[in-house]
Amino acid sequence: MTNNEILRRIQHALNLKNAQIIKAIEQADVTVAHDQVINWLKADNDKSCSKMKDKELAVFLNGFINLKRGKKEGAQPKPEVALTNNMIFMKLRIALNMKAEDVLDVLEVVGISLSKYEIGAYFRKPENKNYKVCEDQLLCDFLNGVQFTNRPDSEEFAG
Repeated sequence: MTNNEILRRIQHALNLKNAQIIKAIEQADVTVAHDQVINWLKADNDKSCSKMKDKELAVFLNGFINLKRGKKEGAQPKPEVALTNNMIFMKLRIALNMKAEDVLDVLEVVGISLSKYEIGAYFRKPENKNYKVCEDQLLCDFLNGVQFTNRPDSEEFAG
């Protein structure tokens, strides 16, 4: 999945307005133009779509954590230059204040059954022997589960 698709899926799953995305980014002490957000949210095949870099998605996710959980005093964490699905999954879990059981419940909504041990493997450090790589499909399923949990009347995300 592209970063743009991930942002679109987050926006759809949580019913975020463009202004809320901008506010989240500002919570990470970064300013962004409204037009830039609009261009990130355009379909990937749209000529005016602007490719979102890993660092830009990391800024949004860090700001989203601040927006949802409260901004910590002092300097903000430096955004990662390279993001993995595991990092995105972890940041979303933190922002949404979810424990492992909550993540399992969300995945259960979309028919994914994992154990607490299995889900924990996605949140470990990469050098840990029990670390497991989060594939696009699991991240997509998680976002669909979040959508169905937060917006039960919504249709499946079409992209």
